[in-house]
Amino acid sequence: MPVMPIVTSGSRRIGAAQQEVHMHPFTVLWGVVPSIIAAVFFVLGVIKLDVGEYVLGFTYLVIFLVFLGLGLIIFNCLKVADQWDRVITLRYGRFKAVQQPGIFWLTPFVDTIAKWIDTRVMTADLLAEETLTKDTVPVDVDAVMFWLVYDAKKAALEVENFENAVTWAAQTALRDLIGKTELADLLVGREELDAKLQEIIDERTEPWGVSVRSVEIREIKIPKDLQDTMSRQAQAERERQARVILGESEKQIAASFAEAAKEYVNNPTALHLRAMNMLFEGLKEKGSLMIVPSSAIDSMNLGGMVGLAAGGGVLEQITQHQGEKTEGKSDSVV
Repeated sequence: MPVMPIVTSGSRRIGAAQQEVHMHPFTVLWGVVPSIIAAVFFVLGVIKLDVGEYVLGFTYLVIFLVFLGLGLIIFNCLKVADQWDRVITLRYGRFKAVQQPGIFWLTPFVDTIAKWIDTRVMTADLLAEETLTKDTVPVDVDAVMFWLVYDAKKAALEVENFENAVTWAAQTALRDLIGKTELADLLVGREELDAKLQEIIDERTEPWGVSVRSVEIREIKIPKDLQDTMSRQAQAERERQARVILGESEKQIAASFAEAAKEYVNNPTALHLRAMNMLFEGLKEKGSLMIVPSSAIDSMNLGGMVGLAAGGGVLEQITQHQGEKTEGKSDSVV
């Protein structure tokens, strides 16, 4: 399964093999001034040597070397840390102190800087491709992690490169959690998974002085075929629920009809009026042909007839009769 590298965003990233040079304008200013003075004495020394004043010339060259060395020392030993920076300093290779924001001085040829650490909140994009869930479904998960360094000493001394360690710990934790979770829980229980993932990563990174603030799963991608299957399953489930609701409605309607029949059984007049009202409403709204079965007419006490309505909503009562026979043919009108 391919594993995508974690992209960590933030400023002043320091690798194990390459340290970023931190130069502050204040340091540059105080380093340039002795360098300018050294350049002046160098020019004066060369001039004096040209005119034969060797003693004064060599004196100027010595002063040049002194100011040049002073400028180099200021450049390398006078440091300024920003508000979010913590600087780990070593003396003879052993831990000395964690320098706080502001100006600090390194003892020349004795003190060294081990690491500049940014204590602001960092973000890391976590990508897990084709990771199998507990029910063996391959998914692609995209998450984001927010973390920060709360103990600069641990981050510098307990692990070689805390940034890589944190990101790979988060990567493996994400894949492990996906492998222990079923697809349904992964899709509907994101908040619970976020909290559990944060707890797992924080437990791993705590010895390194790193605290995980939150982890949020942004997107979960499943195979196209599985999406179609889940869509059909959801559609079938909605259809089943619709049929259940329709059946319950039919039961309620049947109960209402049964209750109404009890009221009409001993009141033929009410039944007759109700039947006439139903015919009238149908003719008024539809304005089309309406055929009433004879059995319904008998039950509604309207007599043995057929109700016929056409176009303008007129009800005609026509009985069957025998017409005169013309040219050997008989006509019947209903």
